[in-house]
Amino acid sequence: MSEHSSTVQALLIERIGYQRRGRLDRVAQVDELLARLGVAVEVETASVAPQSETAVRKKPLRRKKG
Repeated sequence: MSEHSSTVQALLIERIGYQRRGRLDRVAQVDELLARLGVAVEVETASVAPQSETAVRKKPLRRKKG
């Protein structure tokens, strides 16, 4: 494996990590570095923004008077 291909492989792995964390600014920087090395990266776009789950608190139990 040449130095060039190992650098490209490392950048692609780094790019995946940034994508998973939502660091789009860093993904763009890695894409720029890959372009300088002559590697084209296919950009995936989602048609619908993912929804994040939120925790819901249960209502507190109330004592009955009596």
